[in-house]
Amino acid sequence: MRGNEKTNNGLTIALSKGRMQDDALEIFGRAGIAVDEADLHSRRLLVKSADQRFNFIFVKPSDVPTYVEYGVADVGVCGLDVLMESRADVHEPLDLLIGRCSIAVAGRREVVGQDYNLLATVRVATKYPRIATAYFQERGIPIEVVTLSGSVELAPVLGLSDRIVDLVETGRTLKENGLEVIDIITESTARLIVNRASFHLKRAIVRDLVNELTKVL
Repeated sequence: MRGNEKTNNGLTIALSKGRMQDDALEIFGRAGIAVDEADLHSRRLLVKSADQRFNFIFVKPSDVPTYVEYGVADVGVCGLDVLMESRADVHEPLDLLIGRCSIAVAGRREVVGQDYNLLATVRVATKYPRIATAYFQERGIPIEVVTLSGSVELAPVLGLSDRIVDLVETGRTLKENGLEVIDIITESTARLIVNRASFHLKRAIVRDLVNELTKVL
């Protein structure tokens, strides 16, 4: 079965595994949508809410927009950073105000404040190649993207890149590696996203979910 065909009687909600999962479940719990502790401590990636009205699937953060866009999940929770990078075609009805951080350009302390040479290509290491490319292209700065999946802060330290584009929460990791923020691209928080077909075909239950979550924020 594809997309919405498998969950005609309720909603399937995709959550990012990890810290955001816990924060999102806490909000859903305040809205009366709870998941049994036994299910949360199991290795199951698809569980029902305690009242059986909702299905929850737990996936990698970067996969949430894909599951929602293709209708495998009706609704999802993901960071704005993930949503911007994926460019998924989904509705975004609610900012959940959790997972707050910044998408930032950073570099070694000695380059902070220096102007870019518009004739030279800037090598940028990042987990967000689309966001990084858009930022530098909007400023007319040539860019070579080095896509990494982790430990992005090491790239300038070891000479792999001139700058990085990454999430910054406290700035401690940057500081400990001799880096500083050069510019903030945007602030990121977790968003509730909705599949476009589900938004219309399941309008009533989606609207009720958004309203209940809004009340507890």
